[in-house]
Amino acid sequence: MGTELTRAVINGILGGGIYALMAVGLTLIFGVLDIINIAQGVMVILGAYLSYALSVHLHLDLFLGLLITVPAMFVIGVIIQVAFIRPLHGSERTSMSLLASYAVAIIIEGALYLFFGPDYVTLNASYVTKSVALLGFHLPYIDLYGFALAVALVAGLYALLYRTRFGRSIRATMQDRTAAMLVGVDVNRVAALTYGIGVAVTAAGGMIFGASGGGFNPNSGYDLISRLLALIILAGLGSIGGALVASVFMLTLESIVDIWQPNWSIAVFYAALVLVLLIKPTGLFGRQAARAQ
Repeated sequence: MGTELTRAVINGILGGGIYALMAVGLTLIFGVLDIINIAQGVMVILGAYLSYALSVHLHLDLFLGLLITVPAMFVIGVIIQVAFIRPLHGSERTSMSLLASYAVAIIIEGALYLFFGPDYVTLNASYVTKSVALLGFHLPYIDLYGFALAVALVAGLYALLYRTRFGRSIRATMQDRTAAMLVGVDVNRVAALTYGIGVAVTAAGGMIFGASGGGFNPNSGYDLISRLLALIILAGLGSIGGALVASVFMLTLESIVDIWQPNWSIAVFYAALVLVLLIKPTGLFGRQAARAQ
């Protein structure tokens, strides 16, 4: 039993890194734009399909392909923000942004069906099927790479937010949009670029998910979005580091419960979310704030 528990903890930690890659962009977008990007799950699958296309047609390594897919997803994110999100104003902005992002999800899903069809596909590379022996366990290389990539990405976003001038503009917009405008911050530019960054990181999340998840199709995004929303709510909406910690915590808890009651593992995932929010409604790392719009 001790061996199974240790394996469950290791699998949960590594799986949490994969989910953090997918969730961190979602929480970044909320922190700046104050909206929930319902299309984030489909964006992850779009990133996976871009990696698939580069791998199959151009024979590019999955990680090397990120040099193309990440900028491509950034451009897509900026276009979506300018075309669908920026025009929304007034008291109904939040609810209308949900509808707008859902419409984006439908459009992307339809395009994926058109170009790739409904069949499940997988991402293949030498390190996808190989593992390394460590402390008596065989750990898949792709999961280790995914966790390392998640930590590096979160560290990079922290450096962007707290070590750059653009990061100060982002944080100012997060705290008080009106005050940021008064001191000369171009909040529209900040919103567009931040949305682009939030979508761009899903390229990495989609690639790791596609390589380690056993297959995906255009409809797979709907299986992801509920979990991603649960993770960023647990972390505290807008908390980037919290997204990583919450992902590791929840995936580890689910993996442990799966040892004894596999049918209850998903239920415990959401039960833990409810329990934490009853104790701390702002999430593990969230802070109460009066945000001016």
